Amino acid sequence: MSDLPVVVVLRRRFRALPHLLVDGVLAAVVTLVQLWPLISRDDPQGGHWHWWGYTVAVGASLPLVWRRRAPVTVLVLVLTLLSTYDLADDVARQPIWYGGLVALYTVAAYAPPWRRVTMLVLTIVGGLVLVGSSETALRGIVLFAAAYAIGRAAATSRAHAAALEERAARLERERRMEAERAAERERARIARDMHDILSHAVSLMVVQAEAGPVVVRSDPARAEAVFDAIAAAGRDAMTQLRRMLGVLRDGGDETSGDGGDGGDAAPRVPQPTIADLPVLAEGIAGAGLRVAFTESGRPRPVAPDCAVAAYRIVQESLTNIVKHSGAARADIRLTWEDDTLMIDITDDGPGAGRALPSGGRGLIGIRERAAACGGSATAGPRDDAPGFRVTALLPVAAS
Repeated sequence: MSDLPVVVVLRRRFRALPHLLVDGVLAAVVTLVQLWPLISRDDPQGGHWHWWGYTVAVGASLPLVWRRRAPVTVLVLVLTLLSTYDLADDVARQPIWYGGLVALYTVAAYAPPWRRVTMLVLTIVGGLVLVGSSETALRGIVLFAAAYAIGRAAATSRAHAAALEERAARLERERRMEAERAAERERARIARDMHDILSHAVSLMVVQAEAGPVVVRSDPARAEAVFDAIAAAGRDAMTQLRRMLGVLRDGGDETSGDGGDGGDAAPRVPQPTIADLPVLAEGIAGAGLRVAFTESGRPRPVAPDCAVAAYRIVQESLTNIVKHSGAARADIRLTWEDDTLMIDITDDGPGAGRALPSGGRGLIGIRERAAACGGSATAGPRDDAPGFRVTALLPVAAS
């Protein structure tokens, strides 16, 4: 609130006050103003003014305490009392119309259209009939018309301010909702990346670790390669996790250069893309699965998010093959067409029915990644041979 103008802050604090308190103070002020001609000077003939003048001055002011609750009733009561001011002869010849002005202002500001117009007409006509002096009548018409105009201006300003506040509140709600949706999308993206990185690395490490005790006794040289593969998978996973955590901590770009603020921070290398798929296939082959990588057609430019999605889709598909299929061979085929890149991953394993285990999100993440960059993905058992197939279509630049 300290950044708001002082006038705005004061206006908000004033509006926060109870209406009955504000109107009570206003009624007291009007009472004092209307009594002032009677208490500031004595009757020229000596003594005090007639008691009826005091009664009208006070009686035409006190109803203002309830002016917002019953504006028309208060106006009628005030004008009725004011019209009886001259019933007594020994009263100060002083127009006492402040209560009527405030009451008409309230009617103009809060009453429905037909009521406020009716009361304005009755007030002016009644004033012309009761006031004998044309000069006084003209002055009264000008004052009451001005009070009515000010009341309408206040009502219009209040309605405009309410509309602006409602619009600001609506925009704030929409901003919060959009921020929440963006946060949800970001959490989903981070969850997919964490799943792909950890699931892939851990699967390779488990497979290699299970084979380690066997080859240690029969083939020590191969056992050394197995342990090297486990270490390489762990290092790769740590590098990618540090990159992701660095982005989360610093809010930086994942494709920036060196990052981090300490000596142990991993360099922020670019995210893996289509060009890194042969290296991914070689790493999987080290786990005992024969992987063939083929590419046909002329490679085309793809959007950065599609390039990352292509790598993650292949990575998750190979992870599922290692974990669930029991396959001995996997094939990765990239087919470049005019406006699409088709990625086809197949295996020959007998465990196709277990490719999407209960509670797993691997294939769901594949479909989400493809859809996020304007493509699509399907997965299911192969029709031409035993095994499982994952096919993804991603958009590329037109030729």
